Amino acid sequence: MTRGVTQAVVLVGGEGTRLRPLTNNRPKPLLPVLGRPCVEYTLKALGAAGIQKVYLACGFKSMEVVRAIGDGKQLGLEIIFAFEEEPMGTAGAVKLLESKLPETFVVAMGDVLMDIDFDHLIRFHKDSDAEVTIALTEVERPEQFGIVGLEKDGRISRFKEKPKPEEVFSNLINAGVYVLQKDAFKYVPEGTKFDFSKNLFPKLMEEGKPLFGSRLRGMWHDIGRPIDLLRANQGMAERKGVNRQIVGTSTEGKIYGNRFFASGAKIEGPAYLGDDVRLGEGAVVSRSGVGRGTVVEGGAILFDSLVLTNCKVRRGARLRGSIVGDNCLVGEGVVLEDCVLGDNVSVKGPAKLEGKTLES
Repeated sequence: MTRGVTQAVVLVGGEGTRLRPLTNNRPKPLLPVLGRPCVEYTLKALGAAGIQKVYLACGFKSMEVVRAIGDGKQLGLEIIFAFEEEPMGTAGAVKLLESKLPETFVVAMGDVLMDIDFDHLIRFHKDSDAEVTIALTEVERPEQFGIVGLEKDGRISRFKEKPKPEEVFSNLINAGVYVLQKDAFKYVPEGTKFDFSKNLFPKLMEEGKPLFGSRLRGMWHDIGRPIDLLRANQGMAERKGVNRQIVGTSTEGKIYGNRFFASGAKIEGPAYLGDDVRLGEGAVVSRSGVGRGTVVEGGAILFDSLVLTNCKVRRGARLRGSIVGDNCLVGEGVVLEDCVLGDNVSVKGPAKLEGKTLES
């Protein structure tokens, strides 16, 4: 287990501007996946790999993170919060903690869904005698990420941050998880905004330091846009859910959740249903997530959509490709297609909205 690597830094300071209005009232790492904060999956995976102490480097809405995560005892971790007075970049934020960190440690971005095998990554790092090991994953659209060129032995040969389509040379991307030697931070200047992918890694390559890449094992999902949050919930429902029969309810596919009421409804997985969710007779939830305490009345249909906590979806409403924040009302007969509603939004029916973003 982790060969003596027991500490990690998780960066949770991002603002999530592309996710607004869902991040108006919560920081990006607290966006819910199956009803739990996204960052919690990373923390659990770190604990499973033998990590004991985690520094959470906070920025935007930091006290929300403190309240949600607490001291980490419920996760089997010791969590210590660190606060930036001003944004210092990804490597700069870790530089502030340099004196407290051991010779080898893990860094992870807290605003990405990660249910991965950290132990495998750490073992690869030790075996390859790397200065830095970067977790890699394959994506279909690498233009949105930092891409990596990899030699046969796993050594990284080049980087390109957010390349233009004609500049793409690989679909392997930097997944935002690193195992590092503390010595690498002598190249990070004090009191200066400094990033891993833009600044530190190119500098280490220039200095001839051994940088290696290892394909991650497990589930990784970027949550950069509202639709990505839906996809993350669908993917995790498929991963964690089960095929089940419910008396009086039509079910198909993987379903996650067991404390909901759905007599006379239809549920098609992958689907997530939180505690105290109520589905009325004739309601349909297909490839969708429904957060704790939400009521979906009879005849309402959710397809490829995500509705967060304590919402009401009235009779006959139709949602397709839409994400709805906390404490919202979708009125009787309302049709939402490819829409995003922030928290506390009410849409009275009958109405049809397509491609709209609404906030209170």
